[in-house]
Amino acid sequence: MKGVVLAGGSGSRLHPLTRITNKHLLPIYDRPMVSYAIEALVNAGISELMVVTGGTHAGEFLRLLGNGHEYGIDRLFYAYQERPGGIAEALGLAQRFVDDDRVLVMLADNILESSIHASVANFVKQDKGARVLLSRIEDASHLRHLGVPELDPNGRIANIVEKPEDPPSTLAVTGLYFYDQTVFDVIPTLTPSGRGELEITDVNNWFVSQQTMEYDVLEGFWGDAGESIDAYYAVNDFVRAHGVNKD
Repeated sequence: MKGVVLAGGSGSRLHPLTRITNKHLLPIYDRPMVSYAIEALVNAGISELMVVTGGTHAGEFLRLLGNGHEYGIDRLFYAYQERPGGIAEALGLAQRFVDDDRVLVMLADNILESSIHASVANFVKQDKGARVLLSRIEDASHLRHLGVPELDPNGRIANIVEKPEDPPSTLAVTGLYFYDQTVFDVIPTLTPSGRGELEITDVNNWFVSQQTMEYDVLEGFWGDAGESIDAYYAVNDFVRAHGVNKD
């Protein structure tokens, strides 16, 4: 299985901090944000990674990560997204890297308390399709800013609703997605959303429609450090006090 770390985007929700650097290079406690995503993947046994980034600070990732060996990466590749075209478009840049393998995609601003090793093992055993990691969130006002799955009576995902006014569950889709190689057949069929981007929710709902979408519910803390300035500092506080990526 290959790993793809998505570290692009304009980072507008963290302005003015992101006027001087890519948001994924901002510090979380004692090291750059992107290093936590890399650590999560490497600790789960994924040692071939691609970092997809963009903007004027893309070269800083090469300066930070180099060939990746210091971080436990066997082979590290880079891709450049020329404009903010959405998560699905960014994933599409990794097609030749992933080839016929399976892929775990992680947004580099996602911070997890617990290891994802069990979810990687679950996807290896999965026959085909996709898998998402969910986090339980009781605050409905927070869920209204996230992707929220609607579950059918059998507990399977029936639909994923983006930023729902009336959340259909207390679960949120985090920024970790598992796909088989068919994801690269899906991406070219997508229509840009109203904001001109190819949305990962549309990719996920395609797998839902094929009844090949599975999920795990994360244990412990999950934070999106790029969600807002308040969230960024809340994630910092948690990491400093508790640590992350723990087995």
